[in-house]
Amino acid sequence: MINLENRQIILGSQSPRRSQLLSELGLKFEVVVRETDEVVDELLKPIAVVKAIATKKAEAFLNDFERAVIITADTIVVTSDQKILGKPKSKAEAFHVLKMLSGDIHEVITAVCILEDEKLITFSESTEVEFYPLSDDEINFYIEKYEPFDKAGSYGIQEWIGRIGIKSIKGEYTNVVGLPTARLYQELKKLK
Repeated sequence: MINLENRQIILGSQSPRRSQLLSELGLKFEVVVRETDEVVDELLKPIAVVKAIATKKAEAFLNDFERAVIITADTIVVTSDQKILGKPKSKAEAFHVLKMLSGDIHEVITAVCILEDEKLITFSESTEVEFYPLSDDEINFYIEKYEPFDKAGSYGIQEWIGRIGIKSIKGEYTNVVGLPTARLYQELKKLK
């Protein structure tokens, strides 16, 4: 079991999915969000990009909370040709992204930072996801009904599109949702 009863736990994310996943671990925490510049060197490899952004998010909390455990994360989707996909800015972009992922395999990478007393622990998890081919009607229905504009890769695996469109998944399911809870739990167990 995690023994952090005497520690304040802060989730540095406004993602409702991360909040839900963290609460499902049985932890009491509060959500505090800091504005962070998410611009990184475009020449970095995808795993370095996501780790750099998660680290920037954690560093925004340096020296702000005494004896707190601060958890930040960032998730990206990487296509089979190594293109990094973030959150879509429009319906047209979401459609284009889902069309690109349709019938193909992609990778979801989430980096997590745990900031404890100025010590930074960073790790990442990678999950391979394969979509069945999706029709234009299916993609448009999903975008209209679920508005995936706050999701990397333009989809939420826990939503309708995940129920009808995912052919296979290799890796941690919650990683695709936005927070690799099993790995996070193991890292939090190490804290005193």
